[in-house]
Amino acid sequence: MKKFLSAIPLSLQHLFAMFGATVLVPALTGLDPGSALIASGLGTLIFHLITRGKVPTYLGSSFAFIAPLALYVGKLHSPGQAVAGLISVSIVYAIVSIIISFVGFEKVRKVIPAVVVGPVVSIIGLSLATTAVTNMASTHWDVAIVSLLAAVLATLAGTKVIRLLPLIIGLAVGYAYAAVRGFVDFEAIVSAPTFALPHVVMPEFTWVVILGMAPIALVTIIEDLGHMFVLNEITGKDVTKNPGFSSILWGNGIATLISGFIGGPAQTTYAENLGVLAITRQFSSRIIQGAAVLAILLGLFGKVGAVIQSIPVAVMGGICILLFGMIAAMGIRHLIEEKVSLANMKNLVIVAIIFIIGIGYAHNGIAYATIAGLLIHWLVPNFTTKNEP
Repeated sequence: MKKFLSAIPLSLQHLFAMFGATVLVPALTGLDPGSALIASGLGTLIFHLITRGKVPTYLGSSFAFIAPLALYVGKLHSPGQAVAGLISVSIVYAIVSIIISFVGFEKVRKVIPAVVVGPVVSIIGLSLATTAVTNMASTHWDVAIVSLLAAVLATLAGTKVIRLLPLIIGLAVGYAYAAVRGFVDFEAIVSAPTFALPHVVMPEFTWVVILGMAPIALVTIIEDLGHMFVLNEITGKDVTKNPGFSSILWGNGIATLISGFIGGPAQTTYAENLGVLAITRQFSSRIIQGAAVLAILLGLFGKVGAVIQSIPVAVMGGICILLFGMIAAMGIRHLIEEKVSLANMKNLVIVAIIFIIGIGYAHNGIAYATIAGLLIHWLVPNFTTKNEP
């Protein structure tokens, strides 16, 4: 009992670390925040079951799918198409997992180069820049600036614990400021039910939604791979060998499948929770499983979802300036860390095409850009000159 009680604060840290990003995705796309919390907790437990508790990581809402989910759920009001897209994503996970099992992990890893990964990660953030700036400037710009500054200060000047929670701090400060200014509608919170169950959504398959969302799975698979390498460094164990990267993909794919059916977004492993592991040095999967149970319980409270939905768009806009910009910067950082030479003309062409296609297409640009980058890398010879690496 004493051991169980001592683990609760550690589980709460993981809950706080993932909370801001996990509920931000449904807030931006029109999904139910409570369902997203339940999906993240349930998905994490499923992931741990499939990986036999050997991968101490948390699964939360993926940012890679914000644009298509916002289209199908927020604009077209067709959550069934969003579910169909998430099912197609889980099928891609299953296919890649089977390929890895037969071909071998190292061979598959070489097929997806850093010159494609970096710019694709960047356009996840850049493709959402207009949304962030519009929300920031549309109404109450002072609220947006306060929210942004609070998140920036938490990121740069906060303690180790505070630096894990910049999104929550930015949201809390911005929300409080907006409430003082009279911009928060509390009536919806009062009228919301105390308890609420997620709604099962049936899929509506179309080729447009499948082709628009399925290729983005390659982005989150790459993201998972990077997170596992970080986890290996933190724990000193190679989880890509035991339980194996194919098991990790199976866990993530099934978590995304279940999430879609109960009205949640796609699931992915979270770097925020890897940061908690690095600080606490507590690698027990039981602690993260505890956080998953707490997320499910929290998601069942209808008032929680109502509070999240009452956040003014200006607050979200200010937070997203930092969030989406950081995602874009992480892609550039990946190119630098992997020593990708842009003096090589083929690399430069790949990056250029990915950026323009990814940002230029209003819908499904990330998917088209990923496919284009991989096809150029695989099919176009490297015509280097003497002056190129």
